[in-house]
Amino acid sequence: MAGMLRSAAFTRLDWNPIPRPYGPDKLTELILYCLLALALIGTLSSAVFLGLVIAGYIKFQQDARKQLQVAAGSQLPPVSVLKPVHGAEARLKENIESFFQQEYPTYEVLFAADSADDAALDTVRDVCQRYPHIPSRIVITGTPWPNPVVYSFHCLAETAAHDILVTSDSDVEVVPQYLREIVPLMLDPTVGAVTCVYRGKNVAGFFSGLTAMGMSVEMTAGVLVANLLEGMKFGLGPTTVVRKDSLAAIGGYASLKDYIAYDFAIGNLIARAGYRVVLSGHVIDHVVNQKSFAQMWQNQLRWAQTTRYSRPKGHFGTGLIFAMPYGLLGFLAAGALGHWGLASLLLAIAVANRLSEAWLIGWKVVRDPQVRRTPWLYPLRDLLGFAVWLASYLNLRYVWRDSRFELRGTRIALRHTAPTTGGAVENSKVPSTQ
Repeated sequence: MAGMLRSAAFTRLDWNPIPRPYGPDKLTELILYCLLALALIGTLSSAVFLGLVIAGYIKFQQDARKQLQVAAGSQLPPVSVLKPVHGAEARLKENIESFFQQEYPTYEVLFAADSADDAALDTVRDVCQRYPHIPSRIVITGTPWPNPVVYSFHCLAETAAHDILVTSDSDVEVVPQYLREIVPLMLDPTVGAVTCVYRGKNVAGFFSGLTAMGMSVEMTAGVLVANLLEGMKFGLGPTTVVRKDSLAAIGGYASLKDYIAYDFAIGNLIARAGYRVVLSGHVIDHVVNQKSFAQMWQNQLRWAQTTRYSRPKGHFGTGLIFAMPYGLLGFLAAGALGHWGLASLLLAIAVANRLSEAWLIGWKVVRDPQVRRTPWLYPLRDLLGFAVWLASYLNLRYVWRDSRFELRGTRIALRHTAPTTGGAVENSKVPSTQ
C-alpha cells in the first residue's frame, strides 16, 4: 500500500513538475545572450579601430617630419589671414593676438563681423592698434546668406590682398611658427587646401573639459584614420588654407553659402576638383568655453548632426568605434548570465582601449596636458560621445550663434533670424601692398 502511494506521488510530480528558481527565464536569457553578442561585436570593432588609429598615427608622424623639411627649405609667400568674429568669446584677446605674433615676413589679418556693434570689435581694434606693423582690416558684412560665416569668408576673400588665404575661427590660438609651418605646403600647385588637427583648450571647467578631450582624442583619431584610409577629402574649421585658384575652381564661397558643414564641404569640393587636400602636422589650440551640461550637449549635438549629413555612411559606422558602451553592456549582460569572469574581462578591455587611444592621440599627437593629467576622463567622454551619436538621429534642429537652424541633408533649410546687410570696410591701418 505504501509503495502504491509513493508511485502515485511520483506520477503526479512527473505530470505536474514544480518550477524551480534556477535563473532567468528562456526569453530573458535569449535577450541577454543577444546583448552579450552585440557587446562582443562592439568590443572587436573598437579594437580594430584602435589598430587603424595606431597605423594613422604612424603615417601622421612620418608626414609631419617630411613637411617640416619642406617648410625649412621653402620661400615664404605673402598670405592673408581671414578671421570672422562674433561676440566677446572667452580668451578672444589672446586668440587674436597670437595671429599678430607670427614669425612670418609678410601677412595681413582681416576680420569680419555681422554688424558694426558686435561685442568682439572693441577687442579686435585694441589688438590691431598694438601691432601697427601688421596690416589689418575690419569688414562689416551683414548676414544675407544662410550660413553667415561663409558669407564672412566670401567678403574677406574679396578684400584680401594676397593669393593664399588662411581661414581660421575666432576661438583658435596659435604659436608663432603657425604660418611658417602650414603655408609652404600650398606652394605645390597640386595642393588645393591644407588643414590642421587641433587640441581642445578647456577654459571653463568639467563639462568644457569633456568637449575639449573629445576634440583632442576622438576627433583627431577619426581624422587620422580617414587620412590613412582615403586621404584627406575634407577641411577642418579651425584652420583651412586655400589659394584663390583652388577656391575659384569650386565656384568660390558662393558654392558653400547654405552648407552647415562648410569646412568639410570646402575640402571635399576642392578634392573633387582634382586638387590634393593635405593634413598638416601642425597642431593648434581650440578654446572651449562651455560652462553647463546644456551648452556642452548642444555643441556636441551640432557637430554630430553636421557629420551625420556630411558623411552619412561614415557617421553610421562611428557607432561601432566606441569602446566603453560595449564594455559596459558586456559587463552587465555577462554578469546577469553568471559569467563574471567574462564580464570583468570585457569591461577591462574597453577601459584599456580608451586609455590607450587617449595616450596615443591625446598626448603623443596633440600634446594635450589635460589628457596627461586626467586620462581617466576619456572613458567617460567615450560614453558621452556614444550618447551624442544616438541623439544625432533624433534631433534635426539646433542653435548656432544667435540663430536656430533646420537642416535638409547637408544644407541649411531654415534659419530663424532676420538677415541683415553690410559691406562696410574699416581700415585699421594701411593694407600691405606686397
